[in-house]
Amino acid sequence: MKQRPITVFAFLAPSLVGLTVFFLVPFLDVVRRSFLSASGERFAGWDNYAAVLGNEAFLLAAGNTAKFMLACIPVLLALSLALALAVRESTPFRRLAKTAFLVPCAVPVYAAALLAGLAFDARGMVNGVLAAWNVHPVAWLTSDAAFWVLVASYVWRNLGYCVVLWLAALSCIPEHVFEAARIDGARPATVLRRVTLPLAGPSVPVVSVLAVVNAFKVYREAYLVAGNYPHESMYLLPHLFNNWFASLSLEKLAAGSVLLALTLLVFICVLFLAWNSQDRGK
Repeated sequence: MKQRPITVFAFLAPSLVGLTVFFLVPFLDVVRRSFLSASGERFAGWDNYAAVLGNEAFLLAAGNTAKFMLACIPVLLALSLALALAVRESTPFRRLAKTAFLVPCAVPVYAAALLAGLAFDARGMVNGVLAAWNVHPVAWLTSDAAFWVLVASYVWRNLGYCVVLWLAALSCIPEHVFEAARIDGARPATVLRRVTLPLAGPSVPVVSVLAVVNAFKVYREAYLVAGNYPHESMYLLPHLFNNWFASLSLEKLAAGSVLLALTLLVFICVLFLAWNSQDRGK
């Protein structure tokens, strides 16, 4: 039965209204403010964007954020896919494994930050183990090692979420496809390369975008562990935006937010276009 456009719009209207009022209109107001002075009384043109791009703190935070994305997103996607494949094959322990992977997602942010502080501070558990092995302790949160503590925290908290997403994608692959490959004599590695990965490929953009969005939430752990001004290796864009908000540098905050939104939009569009072109090529 063909649905009427009015009926479809009636169901979509509440979501569209909420999206417009709470997201689209505020974002357009941020774009407007990015071209005004801090008081909003003078048109500043591109001066705010020039000030942001020439700001050393912004360049440091943007570089650290990009480095963080490049370091943790591929690791998270590859590790979660490998665990999803392992869980899919190990039928007796599938339910227990799913629960174990999802436990970090249920840990409150403050508890996770407290755990990281207890483990990696000057007198933490990790340094205690190193000292027991006669290895010189590391000042984890006050050195370049703080960056890798942040990466490990992100991967640990988001691993189970991505595993569930991959399991959902793998469950959509018909079982008879794997059976046909095995009957033809395909080895497990060949099945993975020629059957599993291509059929699960359309889920890669979705999982990648969600992983990128969740990567910005790691700021909460970094803030609770190290405060407004952590070690420069883990000084991310959310730290900078929070400090600009505290100092009422609204013009810089608006311009920086627009630049970040445009960067994410370009990344998402390129990712989806790349996968769409690959599908058309097949």
